[in-house]
Amino acid sequence: MIIITGGAGCIGSCLHQALQARGEQTAIVDSLGNGGKWHNLCKHVPDFLIAPGELDAFLDSRPDVTAVFHLGAINDTTAADGDRVWRTNVDLSLRLLEWCAREEARFIYASSAATYGAADRPGMFSDDPAHLATLRPTSLYGWSKHAFDCLLQRRLAQGDLQGLSWAGLKLFNVYGPNEYHKGAMASLVYAKYAEIRAGGPARLFRSDRPEVADGHQARDFIWVGDVVSVMLWLLDHQHVHGLFNCGTGVARTCLELVDAVCDAAGVARRVEFIDMPAALHGQYQSYTCADMTRLRTAGYAQPFTPLAQGVKHYVRDYLAAADPYL
Repeated sequence: MIIITGGAGCIGSCLHQALQARGEQTAIVDSLGNGGKWHNLCKHVPDFLIAPGELDAFLDSRPDVTAVFHLGAINDTTAADGDRVWRTNVDLSLRLLEWCAREEARFIYASSAATYGAADRPGMFSDDPAHLATLRPTSLYGWSKHAFDCLLQRRLAQGDLQGLSWAGLKLFNVYGPNEYHKGAMASLVYAKYAEIRAGGPARLFRSDRPEVADGHQARDFIWVGDVVSVMLWLLDHQHVHGLFNCGTGVARTCLELVDAVCDAAGVARRVEFIDMPAALHGQYQSYTCADMTRLRTAGYAQPFTPLAQGVKHYVRDYLAAADPYL
C-alpha cells in the first residue's frame, strides 16, 4: 500500500491517479469538507480514505506500507496561527518520518520554494543542504517548511534515522487540474482564466519593488504532470536520497503567463494592474527560478513542459471542458 497525505488535493489526487494506473493500492489521508473536493477522487476511488485525526490509529495498526507521499499541509501563505501551522506542517511530518524509518517505508515529502524567502535573482535558489542555514523565509508557511527541512537534516546528521529511505521536493509554482477547491491559493493560471472567462481583463498586482516593472514579476511555473513524474521517479529510484528543487529551471513573467492563458482561451490579451494587498507586502516573491542541477545530477532526465504548452493543455482539456477533473 502507498499512503498519500493531502491526497485529495491537486498534486495528491493527480499523483493518486498515476499510482492507481500502475495498479498500486492506495490510502488517502485528507479532509474532503463541504467544498466539493471529493470530485478530485471521483474518477479514481482510493482503497482507503482516512480522516487526518484517524491517521495515528491507522498507522498503529501497522499496515503493509511501502511508501508515504507526505503532501498534506497548511499551505496558505498568509496563515497566521503559528501553533496550528507548526502542529500540522512540522510535528505531523516528524511523526510520519519516524514511522517510515521504523517500518522501512520510502518517505517522499513536499517542501516549498517559499523556503527561499526574499531570494530574488539567479543563484539564490540552490537546494544544496549546506545552504539551508542561510535561508530566511518571509512567511509562516515558508518558515514551517524550512523548519522541517532543517530538522530532518539535523536528525540525519545525528544518526537518528538509520536506514531511512527519503526524498524531499521544494515545489515551485504548480498549476493543473483538481485545484478548483483552493480559492485564493489556486494557481495564477486558474485565477486568470476565471477572470477572462467572466469577461473582464486579467488582473495582476502592481510591483511592490521599484526595480521590477508591473507584470514583470517572474516565477517558475511547473505543470502538475511534471511534478507527478518526478515523484514517481523518486519512488522508482529508492537509492536517491536528498532534498531537491522541483521546478522547470525557467522563470516566466506574469505577463507572459497571462498572454498564454488568453491565447489558449482564444481571447484578446487584456491586463489590468491593481494594488497589492498590504498583507503581501514584503512577503510576495517577485522572482523564483529553481536550480535543477542536483535533481538532474541525481539522474532525472525527463524534459519539463514549456509554459505555453502546459497552459494550453490545462485550459483546453480541463478548464474549458464540461468535466474539468482529472
